[in-house]
Amino acid sequence: MAPRLNHTIVWCRDKRASAAYLTEILGLPDAHPWGPFMVVEMGNDLSLDYHEVGPSTEIASQHYAFLVSEEEFDASFARIRAGQNFWADPGLRAPGEINHNDGGRGVYFKDPDGHLLEIITRPYGSGG
Repeated sequence: MAPRLNHTIVWCRDKRASAAYLTEILGLPDAHPWGPFMVVEMGNDLSLDYHEVGPSTEIASQHYAFLVSEEEFDASFARIRAGQNFWADPGLRAPGEINHNDGGRGVYFKDPDGHLLEIITRPYGSGG
C-alpha cells in the first residue's frame, strides 16, 4: 500500500470554534472530540485534528487546500462571501476575486487563527 496522509494537527486558539468554522464553510458534519483534539473528518480517510495552544503561543500560519465539486464550491463560496475577505491568490494581492486556474475556480480565505485556506474545483496542473 502506498503511504497516505491520515491526519494532521491544526494549531488554534479555540479548537471548538476553529473546527466549527471549517465544518460550516465546507458543509461537513460536526467535529467530534478525541483526546485533546476536535476532529474534522474530511470524508477521504483524512482528518484535521484541531489542538489548542497556550494563550501566549504564536500560531504559525499554515495553508490547507480543499478540492471540491462545482456545487460544493458554490455553497462554500456563498458562505465565505457572506462574512469575510477573500482573494484570488496566495499572496493576497487580488482581494474580492476568485481565480480560474486550470479551467476551474479557486479562492483563498483565512480561518479564525490566520491559517490560509483554499477551495479549488480542479487540481493544480490538471490543465483546462
